[in-house]
Amino acid sequence: MSYTTQMDAARKGILTPEMKIVSEKEHMDTKELMEYMAKGQIIIPCNKKHTCIEPNGIGSMLRTKINVNLGVSRDCKDLDMEMQKVNSAVEMGAEAIMDLSSFGDTRVFRKKLTSECKAVIGTVPIYDAVVYYHKPLKEITAREWIDVVKMHAEDGVDFMTIHCGINKNTAKRFKANKRLTNIVSRGGSIIFAWMEMTGEENPFYEYYDEILDICREYDVTMSLGDACRPGCIADASDISQIEELVTLGELTKRAWEKDVQVMVEGPGHMPLDQIEANMRIQKTICYGAPFYVLGPLVTDVAPGYDHITAAIGGAIAATYGASFLCYVTPAEHLRLPNLEDVKEGIVASKIAAHAADIAKGVKGAADWDYQMSKARKEVNWEKMFELSIDSEKARRYREESKPEKEDTCTMCGNFCAVKNMNRILDGEIVSIFDE
Repeated sequence: MSYTTQMDAARKGILTPEMKIVSEKEHMDTKELMEYMAKGQIIIPCNKKHTCIEPNGIGSMLRTKINVNLGVSRDCKDLDMEMQKVNSAVEMGAEAIMDLSSFGDTRVFRKKLTSECKAVIGTVPIYDAVVYYHKPLKEITAREWIDVVKMHAEDGVDFMTIHCGINKNTAKRFKANKRLTNIVSRGGSIIFAWMEMTGEENPFYEYYDEILDICREYDVTMSLGDACRPGCIADASDISQIEELVTLGELTKRAWEKDVQVMVEGPGHMPLDQIEANMRIQKTICYGAPFYVLGPLVTDVAPGYDHITAAIGGAIAATYGASFLCYVTPAEHLRLPNLEDVKEGIVASKIAAHAADIAKGVKGAADWDYQMSKARKEVNWEKMFELSIDSEKARRYREESKPEKEDTCTMCGNFCAVKNMNRILDGEIVSIFDE
């Protein structure tokens, strides 16, 4: 029996090689996995042309996955440097790479990613259309917007962020309800400006069925972009955000009717006390489709530390239903991230994802922590380094401040509670000052 997409296969009861890999990674029975996939609540983004991919499942009942945004810009156009970031991100465990390139021959880098990188690859065709056609925004035609979507699918990308939800109706509502920071989504601002200048409907909404046909042909996952995501905590959960989410819920159902896999993108900036409610609302409005969130950043006042504000929000979001976290680096709002920024962003996102997996009881998540605690009890430094989320940094910190005795650290020395408890419970005499 043949199938077109991973969702189509699940609905027909066909176990694909990708499903088998994901079920083994997640310790989930293949039948259970396929049931979730048939309903659209788990996805395996996997373009048929991305042959070197290492498949990963995304869904709230699975391990929380992270995405790393990269790509060249007019001011930073070193492709080799961006590829270094890609390789570093994959080595550190990022499951997805999103190419947000907005300058030069973007197709060369995109094809390099899908031919060499094993991570899930995502793109935003709106950015690329502006670069590819190299003409005023107003002069890009509806047909040209759709043609770029087709090109990205042919190039092998596994998911595409497409801003379908900001149609004429949602744009009208946005203008009627003033925001502090307006639209902060790059793709959302571009298509809003195009609509305002041309007077036409958003082509990604108007020709949505044609886009779905492209996604079905190549098995590209539709990542429904949130043009109206809040760009500050004052705009969180406002009418524009919620109205667009309702539209994305409708578009989710239409995609599923064509066996196209879907995830829905979410906030943004959001106060701590609103995150849980937002996750639950999304699961209801979008029928449990995987939720992909940027942060959320829980305060607006920490430039240089937004990997931390995002990790705080991401941990809460993933605990209550988000399944895919877009990393945020210390460079957020300030510049294109360098290699060290990328590393810090990934580590912060991995901490958030893992903390959420423990909280929601993902199989095996707490085992990692148990092994670390066991190594600490045994004062087994090598094992602690091996288990660390950032082994290099843990080892470096200890090397930079060597203790007099190997079984302690320079914080506690002979006052080490772990060492002293081990000894006293073994029946030894503990004499802290004489040692």
